[in-house]
Formats: sequence, C-alpha cells, structure tokens
Amino acid sequence: MVTIGMAIALWCVFTFVFIGKGTPAPFDPPKKLVISGPYRFVRNPMYIGAGMTLTGAALFYASASLLIYAAIFLAVAHLFVVAYEERVLRRSFGGAYEAYCRRVRRWLPKKS
Repeated sequence: MVTIGMAIALWCVFTFVFIGKGTPAPFDPPKKLVISGPYRFVRNPMYIGAGMTLTGAALFYASASLLIYAAIFLAVAHLFVVAYEERVLRRSFGGAYEAYCRRVRRWLPKKS
C-alpha cells in the first residue's frame, strides 16, 4: 500500500512537471490544466496517494495514532480541495476545468 501510494504521488508530480509545466507547489502551479496521467481517473490522485502511503504505514506499524493522522489528513485535504483548490482552478482554467469536473469525479473513479 505504501509503495502504491508513493508511486501514485510521484506519478502526479511528474505529470504536473512534464504535462502541466509547473509543480504541485502553490508558488509554481501548473500553467496547463492537468487532466491526463492519474488525473484522468480522479481529480485529486496526489492526495489519494499520500493518504494511501500514510494508511499503509499505519497498518505496517500497527499504529492507531498514525491511522488517525491519515484520516485527519484526508479530511483536511477534502476541505482544502472543496473550499480553496477547486475555486482557484475554476478561476484559472474556467470552462475547461468545469468540463473536466463533469467528466471526472473528485475522489472515486467512475464505474465503466
């Protein structure tokens, strides 16, 4: 689970750099809307990858406190995405982001 989570998060970073021409950092965000790579399945795969990594570590170490931390991380990520990130992406990418939101779900992939 840790390996898969880390792989997803790294795939997201490389997609931001090579496709979006930016980084996940707020001071150097992607210049292009990133909707390929892991972003074709869900809109927030980087948070999912990080959450999987934390959850996998909690299970590996049998750590209830780390599992609670993972749950808090995912809850805070959800609030951040809904309250801030999506608003910024709508302002930055307009109709293209709106169309993307209609095609791709926030957290869970669509069933085929």
